[in-house]
Amino acid sequence: MKHSNIVGGSTAKRVMECPGSVALVAKMPPKPSSQYADEGTLLHNAIADYFDSGVAPHELIGRTFEKQVLTQDLFDNKMLPAIQALDALDPDNKMEYAVETLVSFGDLLPDVFGSTDFLGRIDDTAYVVDWKFGDGVRVDATENPQLMFYAAASMRTPSVDWVFKDAAKIKCVIVQPRYGVSQWETTPARIAQFEKDLVKAVKKAQKPNAKLNAGDHCRWCAAKPICPVMTGAVDRALRTPLENLPAEAIGAYLKNAELLEEWIKGIRALAIQMMENSVTVPGYKLVAKRGVRQWVDETAAVKVLAKLVPETELMEVSVLSPAKIEKVLKKHKVELPEGLIVSVSSGTTMASEDDPRPAVMQIGQQLTAALSKLV
Repeated sequence: MKHSNIVGGSTAKRVMECPGSVALVAKMPPKPSSQYADEGTLLHNAIADYFDSGVAPHELIGRTFEKQVLTQDLFDNKMLPAIQALDALDPDNKMEYAVETLVSFGDLLPDVFGSTDFLGRIDDTAYVVDWKFGDGVRVDATENPQLMFYAAASMRTPSVDWVFKDAAKIKCVIVQPRYGVSQWETTPARIAQFEKDLVKAVKKAQKPNAKLNAGDHCRWCAAKPICPVMTGAVDRALRTPLENLPAEAIGAYLKNAELLEEWIKGIRALAIQMMENSVTVPGYKLVAKRGVRQWVDETAAVKVLAKLVPETELMEVSVLSPAKIEKVLKKHKVELPEGLIVSVSSGTTMASEDDPRPAVMQIGQQLTAALSKLV
């Protein structure tokens, strides 16, 4: 999953929409890894070994990366669905493929490169597949800049250009075990146009005072804490009186709220990272989180306490959650019987109008309004 500092698959959208971000990101300290990133790397490495060496799927269980372990649960819920998704794309086992390939643009864009997860070819169709093992945002393959970046770079990489030679169609595929598979069919001509747009964006990014633009690409930008566009939005928000704002204005501000929330997360993460590296942040310090009491030795504690009160009063027994029970039943190849569970909402929350969930009916307010018309 290597990529260049200028632009890579995962940063193509940001660089194309905000060329000035390249220089800002270069000023940021390296972002430390996390357990989620390490888990993703573990899964990418394991699935690459599966397709590259032909190892039996179950033999992957127990593999490690950093402190992450490929457990049976992780295999069942993420690894196996990804393998099955690719099997569904190639039911006749006709695909020729290459895994974890470093691809670049050669002389067209020197020092611009990335690492593809999976490239394949069936008849006149080339495949660009990317694994998304995280549990976060759902990713759509349609007009996906990351996949188009990989396709364009692969076409210029001698070791894998065969995947696209004389191809009439290109299928871009996102395999995301939590959400399923997203596919988008495109053409070599569309990839060629993307490449032209990418070259323009890289040239703009290399100019002094390259333009900065805010948008949903800001979510993953490491330079949020120092971005003048973001900090300017924060300053304007702090100066805006909220009293008596009309609903239209509130709706407009809510569209910017996600950007501001991501900026806040970014500035907090950067501050903690700096202090953990012995950099003083005026007005703040690192402190230990609230302590949680626990038994030094649970078994020994039970033996001592059982002499004071009945042992039955020391223990709790409860049924596992429906989600955990489903995992238990799955191992035994048994379906959860109908009628045993019910989904109960904990309350209401706010979402944009394009969210697929239906709006909650405020029955009390509607009933009051209806009754008032009868009076």
